[in-house]
Amino acid sequence: MSLFEVAGWAVKAAPIREGPQQVSKKRKRPSSHSQLEVVEVNVEKLMAKMGNSNPAESSIQKLERKKRQKTNRQKQVKGSEEEIKDRPTTPPRKAIKRKIETKTKTKQTVDSASVLPLKSKPTSEGPQENPNAKMTALQKSMKNSLDGARFRLLNENLYKTDSYQAHELMRNDPKVFEEYHNGFRHQVVSWPINPVEHFASMFASYSQKTLIADLGCGDAALAKNLSSKGISVISFDLVSDNEYVVDADICDKIPLPGSEESGKPKSAGAGQVVDVVVCALSLMGVNWPNCIREAWRILKPGGELHIAEVTSRFTDIEQFQNLLGSIGFRLKSKNDKISSHFILFEFAKIPRASKTQKEWSGLLSKGSILKPCEYKRR
Repeated sequence: MSLFEVAGWAVKAAPIREGPQQVSKKRKRPSSHSQLEVVEVNVEKLMAKMGNSNPAESSIQKLERKKRQKTNRQKQVKGSEEEIKDRPTTPPRKAIKRKIETKTKTKQTVDSASVLPLKSKPTSEGPQENPNAKMTALQKSMKNSLDGARFRLLNENLYKTDSYQAHELMRNDPKVFEEYHNGFRHQVVSWPINPVEHFASMFASYSQKTLIADLGCGDAALAKNLSSKGISVISFDLVSDNEYVVDADICDKIPLPGSEESGKPKSAGAGQVVDVVVCALSLMGVNWPNCIREAWRILKPGGELHIAEVTSRFTDIEQFQNLLGSIGFRLKSKNDKISSHFILFEFAKIPRASKTQKEWSGLLSKGSILKPCEYKRR
């Protein structure tokens, strides 16, 4: 230390060599002075923060925020109300349920209307008139001519084809069968006598035990006539009426019991139950001789075969009689005086000798002995 000090003359002490400072590893507690400084700093920050915020201004901001929120809520509520007004007043589930109930009621109404009986219709309509009733005399005449022409053309086709094709035609279209027999009934009205009516009158005096097979019966007029007299008639034709007529091809196989001749020199077969066979204008088709063969098979020995056939079909009556004799029938009577439209034949079944298949083929191929009824072209 100098004895006296002069300004500007201060001489620095000799430099002290700095060595590595040793840091004490002992934990030192902060002094109370440093703690006070930290507290003062925190208090100053808090006061600065509070000083910057204006309480009045903060309250105004809160009020404005609440006002904005309220306005937004009112807008949302108003929008929701408008949306609800646009929607249907009926809740969706109720609307759907009501729609389903309406459809169900409508369907029930339609269904109930569809099953109403015919008598529930208004009586003002009245019975339906026959379309032919409004036709003039000329129109009726023309219609009858067309119907007659259709019948004659159909009749010719049935005569010129075999029974197999005719049977198939009738099965595929039963209306053809109905149209044919309607035309047939219209045609025989002009005849002096109907052969079916003639047979019905003749058989009325037969025993009630008599069993008659009507081959090619049409609408079974013979059976309907004789049933009231207790005489049994089995009727066969190409189409059944589900009452009197049995569906069968009479030129193929008649569904009745009976056998042909055996190996004996001559035989009448066995198992037959039919007493009388009738063919009233029914020998149609080119294979008609097989119908005669079937008639022999189902007839009892000595049984009767009655035939009525259109006069114009015969070119040689003797050939016709000889053919039936070869099949096993003997002519009992012939009547061509009763009507100019048809000839009546009565045959009786007799035993016959056994024939080979070749002999049968020769006999059954003689269908041309009867001419077909041809349609006259004008």
